[in-house]
Amino acid sequence: MSFFIVSGLSGSGKTIALQALEDIGFYCIDNLPAALLPHFAGLAADMRNNAILNVAIGLDVRNRVFLAELPQSLEALRARGIHYRIIFLEAEDSILVTRFKETRRKHPMLDHQTPLVEAIRAEKTLLEPLSFDAALRIDTTRTTPHELRSQVRNFARGEDTAGLTLLFESFGYKHGTPLDADYVFDVRCLPNPYWQTELRQYTGLDDPVVGFLDKHADVQEMFSEICGFLEKWLPRFEREDRTYLTIAIGCTGGQHRSVYLVRRLAEHFANKGLKTQVRHRELK
Repeated sequence: MSFFIVSGLSGSGKTIALQALEDIGFYCIDNLPAALLPHFAGLAADMRNNAILNVAIGLDVRNRVFLAELPQSLEALRARGIHYRIIFLEAEDSILVTRFKETRRKHPMLDHQTPLVEAIRAEKTLLEPLSFDAALRIDTTRTTPHELRSQVRNFARGEDTAGLTLLFESFGYKHGTPLDADYVFDVRCLPNPYWQTELRQYTGLDDPVVGFLDKHADVQEMFSEICGFLEKWLPRFEREDRTYLTIAIGCTGGQHRSVYLVRRLAEHFANKGLKTQVRHRELK
């Protein structure tokens, strides 16, 4: 049985994530009291004919009366041999504030004495243990609902096969660093195709930019050293039972150098038999 816990900051997209899991056959319950987790998981696991194979439970600060009991509930799941995964969603404070203002919904920790920004920060503190234990963290700051559904579905489907999945993500530093990255490599020191007027209109996926970057020895050295670093440490993550690792590659605008390297890295590790996914955050 696949057993997922979907959590995260209010306004970060948990409802969309649960709907994405429901669309691929998960039995989903939102806002289940944490104390009932072991009981429900036991019922699902013991059902005849495997009536419920995949379960996703939404937990967040609406459940804060019961959050103190969550560590004991998770330990009870482990004691029963139920292997759970946590998906944690987050976004930048300013984006969450904007989303709440646009939807005019009340933040669950908001009261007459607490401003919205402080409510968001208090929520982060309460949910910090869940975020640290997450198998997958998704920063939805610049993620569309379609992209979020795709990421969640890909992760859930990847659970059906053993091994580590690598998500390679390109981004532009001028738009902010991804919150969900496990590793971030800064490649702004490499030659920038943007300053070649004839290349500015292209991206790192296009042949003219690829040809330009292929010719530079320091670009190839950066690629080789990132590969070497990951090849050395990935086995350690696999031994720790990690199933998902996000490697972010950043350049200034997220159009050329980072895109080029992400594609090459994904191809390199796919050729080695690893499961890879690619996301170019700034290419829309």
